[in-house]
Amino acid sequence: MSSPDRRLVLLGALALGACGFTPVYGPAGQGGLLLNAVALPEPENRNEYDFNMRFEERMGRGTGPYALTRALRVNETGLGSLSDGQTTRYQLTGRAQYVLTLAGGSEPLISGHTDAFTGYSAAGSSVSQQASSRDAHSRLMVLLADQVIDRLLIDADQLPR
Repeated sequence: MSSPDRRLVLLGALALGACGFTPVYGPAGQGGLLLNAVALPEPENRNEYDFNMRFEERMGRGTGPYALTRALRVNETGLGSLSDGQTTRYQLTGRAQYVLTLAGGSEPLISGHTDAFTGYSAAGSSVSQQASSRDAHSRLMVLLADQVIDRLLIDADQLPR
């Protein structure tokens, strides 16, 4: 096996530094402002609970200066079917619209939306179908929460210090 040439690694690091790359959690990065600083609204359903759980898992439970409002939408579409018309596969498409504000404020600091999809098999017993559906919804909320977090971290340089 060949090991990478150290010169290439050093040149790569210099190129990243020259283009203005700043690690989001580094000393000059703004991402640290969001850790344990974003309050979420209380969940009203299972999807919102799963979204909040993943968001707090990555960003911490926020009690700080920011508040995130989010609207989650999920559509379910049957994809595969048997000759008798029974659907065997479903696709879930989801959208998360989000707005980050100062807690108690209404002026948007960062806003946007993100989309994701997943699917599940509906073959088997009704219990396994319900478990597959619940798991797919949970996976979709994890995807959406991760994408919202990534977008917030990318746009964190817009936040006031």
